[in-house]
Amino acid sequence: MKVLPGLIATIFFKDKKLNSDNKNTDVSWFRNRPIKKHFRACPDEFLQKLELKKYSNSTVKNYVHSFEKFINYYKERELFSINENDIRIYLKKLVNEDRSNSYINMSINAIKFYYEMVLGMPNRFYSIERPRKESKLPKVLSKEEIIAIINLTNNIKHKCIISLLYSSGLRRNELLQLKIKDIDSKRMVIRVEQAKGNKDRYTVLNKSVLEDLRKYFKIYRPKTYLFESPISGNPYSSSSVLQIVVKSAKNAGIKQRVTPHMLRHSFATHLLESGTDIRYIQLLLGHNSTKTTEIYTHVATSSFTEIKDLLS
Repeated sequence: MKVLPGLIATIFFKDKKLNSDNKNTDVSWFRNRPIKKHFRACPDEFLQKLELKKYSNSTVKNYVHSFEKFINYYKERELFSINENDIRIYLKKLVNEDRSNSYINMSINAIKFYYEMVLGMPNRFYSIERPRKESKLPKVLSKEEIIAIINLTNNIKHKCIISLLYSSGLRRNELLQLKIKDIDSKRMVIRVEQAKGNKDRYTVLNKSVLEDLRKYFKIYRPKTYLFESPISGNPYSSSSVLQIVVKSAKNAGIKQRVTPHMLRHSFATHLLESGTDIRYIQLLLGHNSTKTTEIYTHVATSSFTEIKDLLS
């Protein structure tokens, strides 16, 4: 079993359950947005329940979007009068539109949330059939491509963002929520608070990345969040991170469109290829089970090199 240098010291992580305690849940935008004429906005009690349950902002956005698509399909109907057959008709419409299985499942979740959690009608649509979850392999970059992206990124802030996404296996939102206090240079770890599934975890801090972070800090002087707006002090925007990654990958001559999550996928795959135990990778990624992490065994090239060349 091969383990990253310094990784042993970090394998005392505690997946701390936070009981859906997401401090950053914000539904104010949905309440204050301008509503187009004849558009049916989701009921305020829907927003209230999402707020009380402290769902993540990304989940709130997906639920509101999905539920409003549904209720505008039945614009003239009272919501309490909608039955299982009506929902099946709507889901069939989504299938005919060639929507992905994950999109359809999200729509079902949003609909069930309203009727079961908001209206208090448990198992109202228990028998609604769900599409099978799609099994897509993660897209990854080679180590050489990752190094090229980082080395050809001259802006120190952008370089730190890309380096952390890869070398620490962070999700985009996790990166944006990092605070200065989360960087532990003594133990060479990063504390990730209230990550997906409302869990805390630690992940590795690369030595060269720490050196770049110190250069970045001297120039930008963030006050609270590691990457924040100098005007508002709020976390850096998600779209800005995407633009940084896409642009830097293009500058490195990479043809495919590169996303922040591809850097996380590459982190896990490269660890697996280097012989790191899958249980450690699971902890670093914040997965509940190694079953989730096992998907990277399908893209790790080390498993293919052991197969005999049939043409030799």
